[in-house]
Amino acid sequence: MTRSILIAGRDPVWLGPVQEAAAQAGLAVHCCDRADDLVARAAVEDATLVLLDAGWEQWAAAIAVLKSSPASRRIPIVMIATDAGIIEAEAGGYAGLDAIVAADDLAGSLPALLMREADPALADALACQCAGPLPALAVEGLREFNAGNYYRQHDLLEALWRAEAGPVRNLYRAILQIGIAYYQIERGNMRGALKILLRCRQWLVPLPDVCQGVDVAHLRVCSDRVRAALEKRDPSDSTPFDRSLLQPVRLIQKSD
Repeated sequence: MTRSILIAGRDPVWLGPVQEAAAQAGLAVHCCDRADDLVARAAVEDATLVLLDAGWEQWAAAIAVLKSSPASRRIPIVMIATDAGIIEAEAGGYAGLDAIVAADDLAGSLPALLMREADPALADALACQCAGPLPALAVEGLREFNAGNYYRQHDLLEALWRAEAGPVRNLYRAILQIGIAYYQIERGNMRGALKILLRCRQWLVPLPDVCQGVDVAHLRVCSDRVRAALEKRDPSDSTPFDRSLLQPVRLIQKSD
């Protein structure tokens, strides 16, 4: 999946150079000019970096909302300012701000800003683990998930997630969180379910399309459909949620 840079602000003058550098790095660029929409946009667009326009009146609110949500708090935020010295003095190391870069220095700073944080050794370890079989506890957890026993699947997969030290643990974590989101839907807690689905994208996105036989690509599509339906739903709507959207986790059998 294509990662992205999220521009927080309204038509910044430095957008052009960012778009050019992002294209060279294979990253998409998305813009958002509402602080209260940033968490959802960062999660949905798989943002690896947020560039914040210092001239935007909502910049302080933007930092606060991004760093207060589990769905976005790990994403670095870099403020781009026409006068970095003045803004730095005003911000005073504002909590949650990772760096301040002067707009005039942006072209020279972009290559370093756009470097992926992924460790090649970690990526290799994930690929190696994903090529292996699904542990017995995970098989049992998926059986419970697919039977609609979302609370029970959480206990099983959480035990496996806590016992696993390698990067494949995020597979188990993502599935159990999606299951809990579905459980919240069944309880009528649509807002809570939406927050969980936004948060768990950060664990699903780095995974390959198939991991330990789990069809991760299908899981992403299905959970995104549920999230989209929740986003469109009126908060006052008391009609039952379309349960046909709560699809089981699909397993892909290896061919001999």
